Amino acid sequence: MDMQFLRGNPQAPKGHAIFIARSTTDPRTIFCTYCIVPPTPLSLAKYLPSFLAAQLPPEELREAANVNVMPIPPMLEEGSSLEHLQMLADRRDDDLCDIGTINPKDEGARMQKVAEGCQEYGQLYLNYTLTFEEVASPARMEQLDEPASPLDDLDTEELLMQTMTDRERLTELGKLAGVARYALEGHDTNLLHETKRKMQRIAERLADKYKSFELMNAAMDAGERSARLAELYLERGFKLLDEEYADIPQIERAIRELQNQ
Repeated sequence: MDMQFLRGNPQAPKGHAIFIARSTTDPRTIFCTYCIVPPTPLSLAKYLPSFLAAQLPPEELREAANVNVMPIPPMLEEGSSLEHLQMLADRRDDDLCDIGTINPKDEGARMQKVAEGCQEYGQLYLNYTLTFEEVASPARMEQLDEPASPLDDLDTEELLMQTMTDRERLTELGKLAGVARYALEGHDTNLLHETKRKMQRIAERLADKYKSFELMNAAMDAGERSARLAELYLERGFKLLDEEYADIPQIERAIRELQNQ
């Protein structure tokens, strides 16, 4: 991404910025979101109720314990005029960054663009912090002793998955299942391995009740039977999500029948 600072200095970002993107269908239409780089280590995990924290897998708890950069909201939304956003940035002393153009009908791309922008802005801010003079303090927090570490694990795909809802994750699994089928039919081993890696990362962030790993395994197996199994697991996941529990037994019977063939 080639981020353009309309206000502010990329060599010295403030740590808080308004992101804008222009519509590909009408350049006068502006989409925007807000990006924050916390000045000190931020742990959302400590604010989770104990009953909720107990249900989260260790990986998600570790992610919640180290928030490096935060988009609010995680998707570009249609906003006011560029002039109004410029006024807000001036009054609030925010950076104002143009992150490119966006198809207003592609919600996935609107999230992806934010994730890429946050990654670039966060890296610019990290680079800037490396120029800060060291200030001795007896109360200095141990976490601040490692300025280069917070963004080590930050990548666009990871940030995107963190901001996804369960519905968006299931939808993405369905899309990837189609990609896997295409790779199987075309004997494209590299594409199949990459698709499996992406599906695993998403499945790890879904509760066991959605049986996302079973969906993935079915999608990775050639044959019409496996393709139908993947469809049924995906349908079952959406029924759970929509709390349409009365439809689930029929789907599970169909799954068992296919498994027993």
